[in-house]
Amino acid sequence: MKKRPIEKAEKSLNKTQANLRVKTGIPGFDDLVQGGFPLNSSILICGGPGTGKTIFCLQFLVAGAQENKEKSLYVTFEQRAEALREQAKQFGWDLSSLEKQGQLHIISIPLEKITEKTIKDIQQIVKKEGIKRLVIDSLSTLVVNAPIYTTPSELAVKDVMGENIIFSPPIIGDFIVKRFIYSFIEQLRALDCTSLLISEASQSGEYISRDTLSEFVCDGVVLITFESLGGEFSRSLIVRKMRSTKNDEDVHPVEISEKGIIVHQIEK
Repeated sequence: MKKRPIEKAEKSLNKTQANLRVKTGIPGFDDLVQGGFPLNSSILICGGPGTGKTIFCLQFLVAGAQENKEKSLYVTFEQRAEALREQAKQFGWDLSSLEKQGQLHIISIPLEKITEKTIKDIQQIVKKEGIKRLVIDSLSTLVVNAPIYTTPSELAVKDVMGENIIFSPPIIGDFIVKRFIYSFIEQLRALDCTSLLISEASQSGEYISRDTLSEFVCDGVVLITFESLGGEFSRSLIVRKMRSTKNDEDVHPVEISEKGIIVHQIEK
């Protein structure tokens, strides 16, 4: 299968940032994106349940902390911090040790604790701790469950609503949800760190992500799929886009080994 690199990008990062690469620590992956993610880019890691999205992101953070001494932050709205630590042990990653060294931070925020301050709190931690690698797990959960705060002056119903009303996405509608996604990703992009945002894949073929917008706003999209075919590899990965770099467009077999994810090259 012949590789067909993308010649044009939809939008460019700062040229200096694009030339600097953040190595993922995932064997076989960096070769697909010219040596790693562009510095300070926002990357959507998309896939269905059980595809390996969390493992991919943990491996990215552990590699940064262990190999490059870069401070990392994992923000989860779906799992307990202890559950992540236990999952990491399967691959020989001692998250507790990295936490004690100050190289890794894990923040678990229950759904009922998400507020209008959540995003600002994440930003403050990134700046205060000098975080260089950030994972948000997951954007899908945040979009569905996070309350959307808006001022009455922005709403047509301002005359009948009080000043301190909390609106959830189903009430406000699709427009407000999309505005939240765009604003959230733009705020992450303004930080001095490389961000991975986990997202559930769309069930339809028209869009990659369930929210239908993050794939356009993020600088890159990595799609991981799972098919039980009875062969050696049931998972596969494709880089659907990566701004400011040429990327391999082929589908690659993915192995979840004892040491984490390995992306295999296609046999010619």
